[in-house]
Amino acid sequence: MSDSGDEEWSTEWIPYSERNEWADVTPIQQDDDDKNPVVAISYSAKFREVYDYFRAILAHKEKSPRALELTTDALRLNPANYTVWQYRRDILRELGSDLHQELDYIEEVILDNAKNYQVWHHRRVIVEMLNDASKELQLTENALSVDAKNYHAWQHRQWAITTFNLFDNELAFVDRLIAEDIRNNSAWNQRFFVVKHFGFTTEVIQRELQYAVNRIRVVKNNESAWNYLKGVLRQSGTTALDQYPEVLEFSEELYNSGSRSPYLLAFLIDLYSEQCLTAGDSNARQTLARKVYTLCDDMAKKHDIIRRKYWQYIAEQLKSKLDSNQL
Repeated sequence: MSDSGDEEWSTEWIPYSERNEWADVTPIQQDDDDKNPVVAISYSAKFREVYDYFRAILAHKEKSPRALELTTDALRLNPANYTVWQYRRDILRELGSDLHQELDYIEEVILDNAKNYQVWHHRRVIVEMLNDASKELQLTENALSVDAKNYHAWQHRQWAITTFNLFDNELAFVDRLIAEDIRNNSAWNQRFFVVKHFGFTTEVIQRELQYAVNRIRVVKNNESAWNYLKGVLRQSGTTALDQYPEVLEFSEELYNSGSRSPYLLAFLIDLYSEQCLTAGDSNARQTLARKVYTLCDDMAKKHDIIRRKYWQYIAEQLKSKLDSNQL
């Protein structure tokens, strides 16, 4: 295991074994069951010492200011260590520490370890202890400005928004992210999350369908927008095409204008299949079925060759349902 802090601490580090305030502690070495491991982990001397002393205070259940300082050093060396984080929380509770200072500390750790589950979990627990999420939206926005698809940041943001009812300005935030990067799938997912919270009324569905359509017009080969369009349409139930025929008209308009985006074709296959299985007229069913077969064939041979067997399967499934009169 590498010790990323060695160089940074090289001029200021004083070994715990040379600190008078730690003279009463006997470090406990790591107990390795296998004395001849296939791949030995190359711990630095500093890493070994810090964790030897941590094991000692853990064994004696010491919860003191010096123990808290020790966890800071241990986490600086390995911010993914769950046991250290848990014990740090135990110490904070025991000491009645200023948890706002802890938020400042964990923010610094997060900015350096933004994809580390343990640091985000610690943040959540401290926020819960304070019952104060006033800094969480800005924190996650900062993290997302570095990596717009950071899963942990999005999860934390959703948790904070849901737990503390911070939905009011979230749609504007997400709209800005989509405007900056129209293919930001995480932002599209967040938009669905927010809209679902407020409820998919008829008016909301109409608005969101138009929102997705407008962005597809800008970038036609954008999987995120097509998935969003499909997801919103499904919220209206099995009669979606009867309620919102403009969606099919829009899709056919793109197709007739020459667009062959695989996401457009997949969307049309879904729409035509739904129409085919609910059509009362046999001639209409046959016409729609032929459209599905043609589109599936195009996907298998031209536009989505890597999934050709999938599109062959979709065509065969529709044919099977029609042949068995499962309508």
